[in-house]
Order: sequence, then structure tokens, then C-alpha cells
Amino acid sequence: MVVREVLILKNENLYQLPQNLPVPVDDGAANHLLGLQLPSISLMSTTGILVDLASISGRTVVYCYPLTGRPDAELPQGWNEIVGARGCTPQACAFRDCYRELQALGAACFGLSAQSTEYQQEAVRRLHLPFELLSDSRLMFAKAVGLPTFEVESMTLIKRLTLIVENGCIEKVFYPVFPPDRNAEQVIDWLSQNTRNRAK
Repeated sequence: MVVREVLILKNENLYQLPQNLPVPVDDGAANHLLGLQLPSISLMSTTGILVDLASISGRTVVYCYPLTGRPDAELPQGWNEIVGARGCTPQACAFRDCYRELQALGAACFGLSAQSTEYQQEAVRRLHLPFELLSDSRLMFAKAVGLPTFEVESMTLIKRLTLIVENGCIEKVFYPVFPPDRNAEQVIDWLSQNTRNRAK
């Protein structure tokens, strides 16, 4: 019981955003992504199947994030002070809570990070995510597309950004994403507006 309490206290705010997080600014690192045709790269999903985002028909929301924290482990040193790092769990939970709306708008949804599939599977179970997470642990997709990254504790992590892809082509980029727990709402607003425009 004592150990469990210590573990919970270690990351007691894992599901909430701390106040006064540094606000990211657009550094131009994602400017090249709009209109880009995705390369054909297979990524392992948390269901144990390979997913090629370039081959998916229709609209797909791909939110890229640095790293989800775990209740049994410390976050990287100074995580809250790294611009754009904190907030992966609230972002995932927001997409979880909005998942039916995304489906109603005809969009599939994936999360994507550099963590291993095993690491991501723990997050899917704990957060009850109804969608798959994709592992780019070798950064093959990130390098091929030119996703912005950053370094912390000998890890190369993908900066937070969200792509809306249609038939393998990026049609909308959200970057920087802040606050992360509002990202799903922003995506739904954009999809709602642009779905109406397509229907006219």
C-alpha cells in the first residue's frame, strides 16, 4: 500500500496540465509538411498489426506526441520546462473522449510516438484508448517525413504536432499544439468546417 501511494504521488498530476507551462512558438519546423504525400512506411500498432498511413483511404487524424508518462516512473528531468513536452496524457484522453465525434466526421485516428509498442500498449490499457498508437521507435517515419524532434536524456522524441491526412496526403498541420488537452477539440472544429465545405 505504501509503495502504491508513493508511485501515485510521484506523478500525481499526470492527467492534468500544470500551470505556467512554457508556450511553444512556431519555429517553422513543420512548414514543409502541408501537401506532402506520405511515404509508404509500415509502423507497428498497439494491436500488433502493421499500419501504413500512406495507404489509408479517406481522412486520418495522426497526433504525434513526445512521450506519455507512467504512474510507476519518473518523467524525464525538467520535463515541465521543456517547451511543448508536457501534456501527452491529457492530449490522448481528449482524443479518447472525442473519438465518437471523429468517427462521425469520417476520420480515423492514430497516436504516433517514438516509444516502443510495449510501452504504448501500457498507455492504451491504462487510458482505455479506443484507437491504436503507432510506434516509430527507429524514427524511420519521422526522418522520412521530416518531423520536428528534440533530445532529452539520450532519447530523440517527436515534437507535438497533429496531421490530418487524406488518401495519404497531408491536408492540415496543427503546429505548435497548445494547450495539448484542447487539440482534439481544435481538430474536430476544423474537420466539421471542412467536411461541410466538401459537401457543398
